[in-house]
Amino acid sequence: MGKVKVGIIGAGNIGRLHANNILHSEKLELTMIADVYTDHLKGTRFEEQVPKITKDPQELINDKEIQLVLICSLTNTHAEYIKAAARAGKHVFCEKPISFNIEETKEVRKIIQETGVKFQVGFNRRFDKHFRKVYETVRTGTVGDPHIIKVTSRDPAPPPENYIPKSGGMFMDMTIHDFDIIRYLSGSEVTEVTVNAANLVDPMFERHGDVDTAIITLQFENGSLGVIDNSRQAVYGYDQRIEVFGNKGAVSAENESKTNIRVATEEAVTLDVPKHFYLDRYQEAYVEEIHQLADAILEDKPTSCSVEDGYQAELMAFAANISHKEKRTVRIAELQEGSLV
Repeated sequence: MGKVKVGIIGAGNIGRLHANNILHSEKLELTMIADVYTDHLKGTRFEEQVPKITKDPQELINDKEIQLVLICSLTNTHAEYIKAAARAGKHVFCEKPISFNIEETKEVRKIIQETGVKFQVGFNRRFDKHFRKVYETVRTGTVGDPHIIKVTSRDPAPPPENYIPKSGGMFMDMTIHDFDIIRYLSGSEVTEVTVNAANLVDPMFERHGDVDTAIITLQFENGSLGVIDNSRQAVYGYDQRIEVFGNKGAVSAENESKTNIRVATEEAVTLDVPKHFYLDRYQEAYVEEIHQLADAILEDKPTSCSVEDGYQAELMAFAANISHKEKRTVRIAELQEGSLV
């Protein structure tokens, strides 16, 4: 089988990461990059190895050779590019979230269903080998019926202040990954979201109406419970842990460290700190993510993370934001019925 011809919209950090992975892929061929700013690509391997770089995303979407469009631009452009690419018959990969608006995401979902193109949303943690092993262990029934699912997700340092107003807030920007992975591990839909949040890391979050620390509890359709704890600053590194506790046992995944060296002396037993940056922690997952998408296209299989998965995670993020602001438990059904949109 030939390679899938790919175009990327957005050449920021995540766009360049995907571009680099595609240039090393045996299943994908990068033929074009589009970004309103391209000066930072001059003199790089992308200028040397990618046939075309343009400032016009529509030119990329209109290109007849391109089969798959990766959307790595600002979130407020995602829905527009998804709809245009799908209507042009292109398969689509989009970084999270699909949009900042539930009704807009519903429209995207409808167009994806109508056009029949492959669509995958960028929840890369599903493709992490450790998290995938936890998922498989739960699916085989080894730990029995899940009773409690825990996700710890703490960034090593806050983002720059100019990023906060355009991030969508912590629940949409950061916690949305945790909403997806906890739903993925459970295999059951979330029915209720309750948030306790605070500003403990940096006053800049509060200046922009955001939070930096949260405990989120979830009720699942099957009766099980979920807990997510978030912080925008863990001084020891990028803290990423999960646990599923069931009636037959428990399974968990701990942090990845720079080394697995354990030093034991009379004074203390020490381990290396966790990896410090998400691009280091999840590099293998990003590669697996696009390779599974290539397989879905080449072998005509369902994608591993669908438009419905993106929609459900957004519902949870919106519910979390409302729960925090109104100091109450929010039922997902309230959003689905449209009463809170």
